Amino acid sequence: MTEVHEQRSLDGRRAESERDDRLHAEAVQRLEKKREFRIHLSVFVVINALLWLVWGLVYAYTGFTFPWPLFPLAGWGIGLGFHAYDVYYRRPFTEAQIDREAARLRAAR
Repeated sequence: MTEVHEQRSLDGRRAESERDDRLHAEAVQRLEKKREFRIHLSVFVVINALLWLVWGLVYAYTGFTFPWPLFPLAGWGIGLGFHAYDVYYRRPFTEAQIDREAARLRAAR
């Protein structure tokens, strides 16, 4: 009986170790996504600041007032918003969702 208990204990530790490894991998992936978003945001701010600077210089020297930097700002801003959603609001799939999808795939074969 002790061998069975020891085996169950060992299996439990293996399962816990696998869960910890999976959580570690997920945590690393989320941290990488956050870093990528911060880089994306930084590039967005710098490039758009430069575009507005160019617009300001053109306006100062020519008087041309059409605010053309709004177009890249708006388009890129939409993409940045989707990136932020992906990083901060979208949740990973649950085990139940994965199991249901796997069952559907098995049934379709």
